[in-house]
Amino acid sequence: MTIAATGAVLLGHVGEAAALAFLFSLAETLEDRAMNRAEQGLRALLSLIPETARVSRASGEHVIQAAQVHKLDLLIAGAGERIATDGVVVTGRSWVDSSVITGESIPIEVGPGDQVLAGSVNGSGTLTFEATADGRDNSLTTIVHLVEQAHAAKGERARLADRIARPLVPAVLIAAALIAVFGFVIGDPDTWVERALVVLVAVSPCALAIAVPVTVVSAIGSASKFGVIIKSGAAFEQLGTIDTVAFDKTGTLTRNRPRVVATHAALGRTEGEVLKLAAALEATSSHPLATAILAAASECPDADDVQEHPGHGLTGTVEGQHIRVGSPRWIDPQSLSDQVEAMAAEGMSSIVVEIEAQVAGVIGIRDELRPEAAEAIASLHAQGITTVMLTGDNTLTARAIAAKAGIKTVYAEQLPSDKANYVRQAVEQGPTAMIGDGINDAPALASSTVGIAMGATGSAAAVESADVAFTGHDLRLIPDALAHARRGRAIMTANIALALAIIAVLFPLALFGVLGLAAVVLVHEVTEVVVIGNGLRASRVGRRPIPVHARHVGR
Repeated sequence: MTIAATGAVLLGHVGEAAALAFLFSLAETLEDRAMNRAEQGLRALLSLIPETARVSRASGEHVIQAAQVHKLDLLIAGAGERIATDGVVVTGRSWVDSSVITGESIPIEVGPGDQVLAGSVNGSGTLTFEATADGRDNSLTTIVHLVEQAHAAKGERARLADRIARPLVPAVLIAAALIAVFGFVIGDPDTWVERALVVLVAVSPCALAIAVPVTVVSAIGSASKFGVIIKSGAAFEQLGTIDTVAFDKTGTLTRNRPRVVATHAALGRTEGEVLKLAAALEATSSHPLATAILAAASECPDADDVQEHPGHGLTGTVEGQHIRVGSPRWIDPQSLSDQVEAMAAEGMSSIVVEIEAQVAGVIGIRDELRPEAAEAIASLHAQGITTVMLTGDNTLTARAIAAKAGIKTVYAEQLPSDKANYVRQAVEQGPTAMIGDGINDAPALASSTVGIAMGATGSAAAVESADVAFTGHDLRLIPDALAHARRGRAIMTANIALALAIIAVLFPLALFGVLGLAAVVLVHEVTEVVVIGNGLRASRVGRRPIPVHARHVGR
């Protein structure tokens, strides 16, 4: 553009040079404003953290800067106040609106033991909570950091635009030089030097250079507003290609709040004894089913030599007896096989308790399906996306849960390695997303086209293990996010096609003198403005309203 403007002045076309400079500057200004607008979502997220926080200390309440909050500080949030950092409620009950963080528009009831997130708005009650993160390093700042990083990691279309633009500039300079030389050879240098300058403007890849970045920044920034954190431009583009979604069951399709709903004891044993022995071993486990057993047991004796066998269960010694607790696949339920089968048919997970190689009883645990699961799966099917369930649970239980959700293809009794192998095979057939908790399903997440961690707010490890993280648990985010990505991908494609089409049309018109410098500049810069405006459309998010009955209730 600089060469063209300078050449126009030297040739005496000062008005056209001025028009070129003005229109180019206008387009650059619009481009800067477009990028700033696209990044407003990130600045808006950071502004959700209040400037001050109330901290409770031995000497009383003190107001400090939110950035000075440290982990384990005891903070107080009054009615209508924003929460300064992540924490766990110690006293008080209230409703917390975390819609700007998780995208779940219904306020969540919280009480002692429940988590609260930085940037959430407290309801009508007063909460005292213990900070689980510093004021400068919490779930909200982690989200902003990851989204900022996403802008630097380019996807397929961004790399395509770069591959075209990088050689195009030197090629155009050489072509313009050859056109000018041709003018001297045939004895009409003024005409052909002017055409060379017009060609420089006509083939300048400004629109091509901005076609993808403004779309990616707009789309990723707007996605973060409704609780979808996309870690790179490449992940965003791949998200728009997905045709199969594989779901983990526990904690993804289900609430991850399992409870004991049935216990059967073998002859000579009692239900209390079965629960007591299971609780003794499960006390050391972090598995969700362990929490349910501990809550149901009236006592929990100490256990020695406890060992965990991944995908199977636990072994240990309780009151001098060798105990095994695990799935029916690992421990034969023997005389209680009919009860185990009946539990599975009702959607329960079964835990078998064995004492000295003899079955003592079975425990039925049920983790209820999320209320929005069936709606989310139906939305995916309406978009032409295939759904699959992968779970370590037994086949009957898995099928019962899958039937309620509307998933027809189920792979049960899967170890983590089995899930990863299935996902790798699925990826060979087509783009596949795996949705899990981001930690236990890490092998499958890593093997998928796009790994998605659900409910990853506040867990940097969970966010880091996936390409995309949903900060909330509402499964309706999934079809919304896939539709958003497909729309953004289509906008990128349209922008690249338009930029290349304009170059292809303007080049011969400039070369043969059909259009002069001013006309080419006008068309060129109008095209860039159109590309920018089209890219900004990617920031629009069409989310369906969440029904009032889809209410999230705390403990």
